[in-house]
Amino acid sequence: MQRSPHSPLLSLPGAVPAEGRDEGVAAHYGELFREQRSLAAGNGFVDLSHRGVVTVSGDDRLSWLHLLLTQHVSELPAGQATEALILSANGHIEHALYLVDDGETVWAHVEPGTQGELIAYLESMKFFYRVEVADRTDDIALVHLPAGSIAEVPEGVVVRETPHGRDLFLPRADLESFAASHGPVAGVLAYEALRIEAHRPRVGFETDHRTIPHELGWIGSAVHLQKGCYRGQETVARVQNLGKPPRRLVFLHLDGSEVHLPGHGTPIRLAADGAEGRQLGFITTSGRHHELGPIALAMVKRNLPVDAELLAGETAAAQETIVEP
Repeated sequence: MQRSPHSPLLSLPGAVPAEGRDEGVAAHYGELFREQRSLAAGNGFVDLSHRGVVTVSGDDRLSWLHLLLTQHVSELPAGQATEALILSANGHIEHALYLVDDGETVWAHVEPGTQGELIAYLESMKFFYRVEVADRTDDIALVHLPAGSIAEVPEGVVVRETPHGRDLFLPRADLESFAASHGPVAGVLAYEALRIEAHRPRVGFETDHRTIPHELGWIGSAVHLQKGCYRGQETVARVQNLGKPPRRLVFLHLDGSEVHLPGHGTPIRLAADGAEGRQLGFITTSGRHHELGPIALAMVKRNLPVDAELLAGETAAAQETIVEP
């Protein structure tokens, strides 16, 4: 996995560097809940400049991507945002791409450090198609304006607009001047808490080596069931038509009296069975929300009762359904 670029905004007052997959940007700027409340109110922005940026240009870009992605993109209108997955031959999730076409080029952002692996796969599938794939991570920085923001977008910047806000593909050289005119800046912990609240999965957090799209509720939003063949489609169709996925994503309210949040991979068990009971799932992402308190996403066995009281490690947890059993 490639190292993510380090943001110049880490030099701003109060910046605390993020760790792990989000290394390269700030976790927060000293006031986590203030940053969350600002985003929830439609103010400020999030520095996501550590994410990978990939472009696909050329006359065949949409028809070619249509053959490779889980989403129907052959007739994607310019300016319309979508998201899509790349699956393994067995239907397991490898990449999630967050896309927009500007009329000449498809712009996508992906998980930090994964753009090299993605581009290698895309290059291997070019054949005789008129397409050019490029890694733009070094010169383009992703920033996120929250839903409700009325901030002006700099001229010439490609925008990906969704119900959750606007993703801007900003020239990396303009990042500091953008921050000066579009603040306050919020860290990724605030962004992640709102992502958890919105039940939005993330590759590498809500996924492991055997995750299929049905388990995360990505059917429809990232997987189109009426499009042509793509790698892994057989698994998608089989599960959709003949069965249920083995696991499902749930939202958890965590006991607010605990000092420490259960981290990624923390076992999920029935509260009635105690901390030595059989493992029925694991925490995928946890965070502290400015209104809801400690919250998390978790992957659990499909047949776990939806009203079961749970333990995340030693922390009591109550679940809300995201993917129906």
